[in-house]
Amino acid sequence: MYFDVSSFPGYGKLSGQSPEERMAGARIDVTDNKRHPEDFALWKAAKPGEDSWDSPWGKGRPGWHIECSAMSMRYLGETIDIHGGGQDLIFPHHENEIAQSEAATGKPFARYWMHNGYINVDNEKMSKSKGNFFTVRDIAQKYDLLVVRLFMLSAHYRTPINFSEELIAQAASAMARIKNCRENLKHIMATGSGSPVNVEEKIRALENGFCNAMDDDFNTAEAIGAIFEYIRDINQAFEHGGDKKSAGDALAALDKVLDVLGLVPREEAIPDEVLELVKRRQEARANKNYAEADALREQITALGYEVKDTPEGPKINKR
Repeated sequence: MYFDVSSFPGYGKLSGQSPEERMAGARIDVTDNKRHPEDFALWKAAKPGEDSWDSPWGKGRPGWHIECSAMSMRYLGETIDIHGGGQDLIFPHHENEIAQSEAATGKPFARYWMHNGYINVDNEKMSKSKGNFFTVRDIAQKYDLLVVRLFMLSAHYRTPINFSEELIAQAASAMARIKNCRENLKHIMATGSGSPVNVEEKIRALENGFCNAMDDDFNTAEAIGAIFEYIRDINQAFEHGGDKKSAGDALAALDKVLDVLGLVPREEAIPDEVLELVKRRQEARANKNYAEADALREQITALGYEVKDTPEGPKINKR
């Protein structure tokens, strides 16, 4: 897959123009060097002070469109499976890529095209001029990038997506539901001694719903809906515990679809300090020293973890 970054901020430093300037530039009239008004430049003569390379036509540089054809052919071959990019690149950039590539090779340039919608911030298009522009590195300072990934996948790639504090908070809550379900299943896998739980039908429903959604033009929003339906059903099925094998099967099915979307939470070891506090709290509860048990729970919470008492023993989660 080749994803076009031509509309990204910072691209076009070689030409000294932003994507907006390139897109908005006036057409050059027909001249001795241009036989048709719709012709576009494959190679441009060097200007004073501009980076350039030697060529049979003198010093110059690639035109905007030829750069992308050259890069994709160099690394992916003459025909690529999927070509992606923003909707603003359909014309003229992608149409010109097709024209020059297929003229050069006589082969289809790309089998499928995927054009993503714009990102809006608080219902306004993200741009440097409006002061609402930020990078992934900026977001990582404030949000878990797994939450950001879930947020992005919750909308179809061709539709505009609106970024706001409220919507990111909703994605964080949704990711917490995923983590809680996985932790509950892992806890039962480690300690469960209950009756077998029939999960086969729920797993089939998850696989069918997820695959049907992804086959429908990568409808990740609908695929995530299928995941949360499964999480709801699994939480209900294991509400009163269960056996280790059923829990293991349920977790494996969940992780299989999460992995397709890159949403499997990172495994984090629980610090020894927290484990020791949980052990002391269990001893205090066994001795009916509930005041000490409550104080130890507060210490655990202060360290960023929570402990829940279950029939199989204490369950520890990161807050």
